[in-house]
Amino acid sequence: MAATKTSKEQKYDRQLRLWGDHGQEALENAHVCLINATATGTEILKNLVLPGIGAFTIVDGHKVSGEDVGNNFFLSNNSIGKNRAQAATELLQELNSDVSGNFVEESPDKLLDNDPEFFHRFSLVVGVQVPESTCLRLAAVLWSAGVPFLVCRTYGLTGYMRLAVAEHTVVESHPDNALEDLRLDQPFHELKKHIDSYDLDSMEKKDHSHTPWIIVVAKYLEKWRSEHDSQLPKNYREKEAFRELIRQGVLKNENGTPEDEENFEEAIKNVNTALNPTKISSAVEDIFNGEQCNNITAQTPSFWVLARAVRDFVRNEGGDCLPVRGTIPDMIADSQKFINLQNVYREKALQDAAVVSKHVESLLQSVGKPTESIAEQEIKLFCKNAAFLRVVRCRSLAEEYSVDTFNRDEITSCMDNPDGEMVLYLMLRSIARFYQQHSRYPGVYNYQVEEDISKLKVCVNSLLQEYGLGVSVKDDYVHEFCRCGAAEPHTVAAFLGGSAAQEVIKVITHQFVPFNNTFIYNAMAQTSATFQL
Repeated sequence: MAATKTSKEQKYDRQLRLWGDHGQEALENAHVCLINATATGTEILKNLVLPGIGAFTIVDGHKVSGEDVGNNFFLSNNSIGKNRAQAATELLQELNSDVSGNFVEESPDKLLDNDPEFFHRFSLVVGVQVPESTCLRLAAVLWSAGVPFLVCRTYGLTGYMRLAVAEHTVVESHPDNALEDLRLDQPFHELKKHIDSYDLDSMEKKDHSHTPWIIVVAKYLEKWRSEHDSQLPKNYREKEAFRELIRQGVLKNENGTPEDEENFEEAIKNVNTALNPTKISSAVEDIFNGEQCNNITAQTPSFWVLARAVRDFVRNEGGDCLPVRGTIPDMIADSQKFINLQNVYREKALQDAAVVSKHVESLLQSVGKPTESIAEQEIKLFCKNAAFLRVVRCRSLAEEYSVDTFNRDEITSCMDNPDGEMVLYLMLRSIARFYQQHSRYPGVYNYQVEEDISKLKVCVNSLLQEYGLGVSVKDDYVHEFCRCGAAEPHTVAAFLGGSAAQEVIKVITHQFVPFNNTFIYNAMAQTSATFQL
């Protein structure tokens, strides 16, 4: 077992550093369904098969054509005439022997007619180049079953993604610039005691210059507060005065010149970090005040049970503070002093998690669920990340497409820039309308381009009219979308494949925050944008 573990760690080393063993386990237990093994579809699966998704199933009723072989690396000349799902599955499976690949030689429409529950079994469904009517049918089935749905399309030099998930909870959101949780503005009892055990004035030079900067700041903060009515330095002027106070504490040699004490330099540099007030963010407050947090039942997902337990901790034992995170940044200090300080934070974090654990137990008991249904490890992880919890709620496709509930304000305000990404969204919607009326896409053959320009213009205008949008779309875009003839260039497909796979991994692992809810990539200008539609 140890040997296989090591080989797995070697194989997935880089990604394990990103999402950890538990993230990898979630990935390996996932089963993703891909509709249509086009260039974009296989690129998405490639980027899921390589990191070790548990299983995938391709649903595709098309036969491989010469055009498919021209832009899809997972189909070869020998595949022409074969079912596209089967041909792509064979080559994709060669990328990773740990992954199980399946295929269904059927169109999604047929499956929706005969066995809509087929789609309920998946962790997530990705629909690529799916006609709008099928897309809306499938979206309704998945929405009611609570299965996340990612719609992707590559159309010429435009890439499009739309995520539809009613509620997605994120424990480890991995924010880019998370502030440390040091509690120097309101130190807990054990930290206070630890700070008091230091006496900077009577220290030898070696100890003085190897005292962790957190202790240095804490000591001078006590001094500052005693002289400023227990207040912290608030504005720039006060913080500068506080930095100067720390500077005065640097030891001086016999000539009266300040010694070179890097830990004091570090303390001065980290004043802003240290003075960051301990408070709960509005995003986390919203979670605590949410309906799901108030009404815990036997069906409540563990995220909400844990959120409620942390809320109970905050309002009781925590004194309006979240559980201590239990980590400190690296700093200049001797090993023993650093470890001792680290242990103070670590032990407090364990104590807080134990109290939260008691709240979890009583909540589970109150709804008749076994107390072990939420593991201790899960509770600790939740407490450590309590400051960064996120909940993403997307609108359904039905809401986006309904004339009564579509997001008029977002579309109108974004169209203030007539060349922004929003115009590409309106063009994709117009293309879908064209397909509905003509059962083909515009400009697929050269001889059609000219006559299709006027037909597509009609579709654009009827879309804008139907939704009562007082915006205009430049003719250039109509021409461009006819000219590209529904082509799926591999470069755009590859970019979208990487982006979409990333979003799938976020949803499956419940780590990092997925976009909400529409992403448009403009390959002509190399720009992209997200919209809430």
